[in-house]
This record gives sequence, C-alpha cells and structure tokens, in this order.
Amino acid sequence: MRGRTGRFVLGAVVVTAPVVIALLGPVLAGQPPAREASFTEGDGRWFGTDFVGRDVWYQVLHGGRSVVLTALAATALACLVAVPLGLVGALTHRRLVEELLMRPLDVLLAVPSLLLILLVATVFSPGAVGLALLVAVVNVPDAARLVRATATEIAARPAVEALRMQGETWWRIAVGHVGRSMLRTLAADAGTRLTGVLYLVATAAFLGVGAAPDAADWAVMVDRNRTGLFVQPWAVVVPALLIVALTAGTNLLFDAALDRRGRSPKGERVREA
Repeated sequence: MRGRTGRFVLGAVVVTAPVVIALLGPVLAGQPPAREASFTEGDGRWFGTDFVGRDVWYQVLHGGRSVVLTALAATALACLVAVPLGLVGALTHRRLVEELLMRPLDVLLAVPSLLLILLVATVFSPGAVGLALLVAVVNVPDAARLVRATATEIAARPAVEALRMQGETWWRIAVGHVGRSMLRTLAADAGTRLTGVLYLVATAAFLGVGAAPDAADWAVMVDRNRTGLFVQPWAVVVPALLIVALTAGTNLLFDAALDRRGRSPKGERVREA
C-alpha cells in the first residue's frame, strides 16, 4: 500500500506542474515583454529568448494549453472508440460482424499515421479540434486490436464460460467481467499511447497542421528552438521537460490508481479468477 501511495503522490506531483501551467498559464502571463535578440539569456528574463527574440517563459505560459488539451482529447477519443470496437470484435459469435469491424481498421493501420494526417490536412486546415480528431482516428486501429486481443484471451477463461452457461447477458459479460479484467492493460496502454499522441501532435504542429510554425506551443517550441540548443538551451529544455513530466506523471497516476486491484485487504497479492 505504501508503494502504491508513494507512486500516486509522485505522479500527482510530477503531473501538477504541466497541468497547472497549461490551464492557468495564459491567465498569469500578463502583457508580452518586448522582443530582444534571438537566443539570449539574462536581462531580467528567467529563461532567455527564443529563436525570434520572444520571452521563453511567456511562451511557455501560453504554449501548454493547446498541446495538453489536444493530446488528452485525442487519447480519450481514441480509447472511447477503440474499447467498444475491440470488445464487440472479441466477443461476437458472428464472423461477418467481426470482419466488418476489424478489416477496415487493418486497412487504416497500414497507412502511416503522420502521412494520413497530412493527406487529410491538404483537403482542409484543421484547428486544434480537427487535429485532435485526426490523431484520435489514426490511433483507433492499433488500440482496437490491443483491446480485441486482450478481450479474446480473457473471454476464453473458464469463468467467462461459466457466466455464459448461467445465462448472463452479453453486456454483463463484456463490461462486468471482461472489461473490468482488462482495466490495467487499458490504463497502461492509455498512458503509453499518450506519449505517442504527444509526438504526433508535436510533429503535426511543426508541419503547420493545427498550429502555426511560430505558435506559442510547447511542441513547436522544442522543434523550432533546437537550432539554438547549445546557445540558449532553456528554450528547448523547459517545454521538453514539461512534456516529459506530463507523460511520466500520467503513467505513474494510472499505475498507482489501479494497483489496488489484485490485493487483499491486508495488502497481499491474490489471484484473479
């Protein structure tokens, strides 16, 4: 229990900084300071200036909301779509239904994620909402296949067969037993997927999809300021550390929050049925 509590507290502490800056940064930023020379330090600026002479700390305060909300929304949307698809694909007894659900996802999975986003972006210019939807769509096939594989293994257990013989409804079996049994797998995948989503959001933003190339965005800041990494490293290090803190803290929170599963009241491991 102490280990789980420690991980939960550590995760909460680590993830607090990027979340607070992302949500409250624009309110606390105030008026933008005057521009100075590119990649300079000091002169009353905590973290110097960026590649066009803007104050790095001011850009950090304004740059978190877009990347954090876009990445979290895309991850949540992908999971909300993938979980029902994967469960139905694993637990349906109709081969045709399974094929209709999974084969289109296999085709979508064969197309590189970034390429698909860029192809769609040539038709229309998505904002932050459009980018979140695109990133969610390209993550659905992989997430749905993971859900289907995990649910198929759980559905083959004797406990599930016993529930079927007792006449339990499909919903009770899928959600009440199979869904609950794969919570840790889903949580681990969501935490890991958030990292990949952040990468896609950052790359797409750098290429002008969802954000301008000089926008106040943590992901854009990391890429656009990397040319001055050895001259003025704070312009890259600060937004990069905030992105890392967001992903690492989220993983710790997911892991600690679900660690109580599989433990008895005395804190000892028990076997799942």
